[in-house]
Amino acid sequence: MKNYQSWGCYPKVDSNKQEVYHVYPDSFSFPESDKTDADAPSFLAYAQGRSYGDVCMNQDGILLDTQHLDHFIQYDKEKGILRCEAGVTFENILQLIIPHNWFLPVTPGTKYISVGGAIANDVHGKNHHKAGTFGRYVQKLELLRSNGERLICSPSENTELFNATIGGLGLTGLINWVEFSLKKIPGNKIEQETLRFNNLNEFFKLSDDSDKDWEYTVAWIDCLANGDDLGRGLFMRGNHCESKKKYKFKSSKLSVPFNVPGFLLNKYTVNAFNNVYFKRPVKQYAKINFDPFFYPLDAIAHWNRLYGKKGFMQYQCVIPKQHRETAIHEMLSIISASGQGSFLSVLKEFGDIKSPGLLSFPRQGTTLALDFPNRGKKTLELLDNLDAITLKYNGSVYPAKDARMSPQAFAQYYPNWNEFEKYIDPHFSSDFKRRVSGK
Repeated sequence: MKNYQSWGCYPKVDSNKQEVYHVYPDSFSFPESDKTDADAPSFLAYAQGRSYGDVCMNQDGILLDTQHLDHFIQYDKEKGILRCEAGVTFENILQLIIPHNWFLPVTPGTKYISVGGAIANDVHGKNHHKAGTFGRYVQKLELLRSNGERLICSPSENTELFNATIGGLGLTGLINWVEFSLKKIPGNKIEQETLRFNNLNEFFKLSDDSDKDWEYTVAWIDCLANGDDLGRGLFMRGNHCESKKKYKFKSSKLSVPFNVPGFLLNKYTVNAFNNVYFKRPVKQYAKINFDPFFYPLDAIAHWNRLYGKKGFMQYQCVIPKQHRETAIHEMLSIISASGQGSFLSVLKEFGDIKSPGLLSFPRQGTTLALDFPNRGKKTLELLDNLDAITLKYNGSVYPAKDARMSPQAFAQYYPNWNEFEKYIDPHFSSDFKRRVSGK
């Protein structure tokens, strides 16, 4: 039986009590109901469950499992345009396009997400400063509304609904298929440089110096370092390059077979890991396959089980450029002092390329993403403190990674919500929507 949880496994959901409809190509229709609008169950699409928080959950309603929407419809390998059903994963797409020297225009840190999910969360990647978000490359999509309407949405047709659907958290209806443009590449290798930096100031200089000549930039940071070492880490930058060998796709050989006991992931073990990881010998320059560069965690199946049965919470925020040094310094100081945090801590600069999405998260500034094992009240209080800093400096938090932000914080992060509400399908909802909007 499929386990309908979010990737962070928080909040917990009883999959046995979750009502699920399976969506099949060209045969799904919303059931008629004799209930009033207030009593009718709500719907929400669910594909791979890779959202970290409750944006992909609908405990009081019905999940629409889109795993069977997994067909390619049309592929123009000369122009680099692909049309596929919304349940197709990025992994499926890469297997199709890599042999023809095409790549995804934008990809997050996992290839195990669906195209529909990529649009609903308007995903970003290591090349945001060069390419923006995934939504910028969507040319059209078909949206099925709960009243039975099938609408073609694009930058020139049903434009407002198109913009609301990109980054719309799955609330505007069921995406059936998507057409988007690909990126031409010289080969399946990445020319990568890895540079050690000793503090935040060195990170910002490296990032600023890399933006022009490097398409992909990202940094791992030691979130428990303090004092003169605060914000130290490893900076990775890369460009596509030629390869004489064909790439052989491999499945994950490593797997976490069960939930690791929670006490094993503590400030001592994390601090020890971070010290070893930061100080280990690194090869400054290398040509590597694209997979370990973009998707290092995909090499370990079920890696979320490392956080134990209580799950974990990720906090990803973006801070405007003019406040980045001050705000990120304050955040890392609080995290280090708390003794919480994990080995998965990422720092990255967003560019000024605007997304068409009405509610899209990325905007120019610095984004910080960290995983926190769920320690209950202690963790929630820490995240509230991080929210206070994000709010003070007019930043924002990513809904796809959130499981606890307050309605008040959400209202400040996303002032376009009132405009967006006009495009929500009246029979679609989610745990996230009910939590942050109160309805």
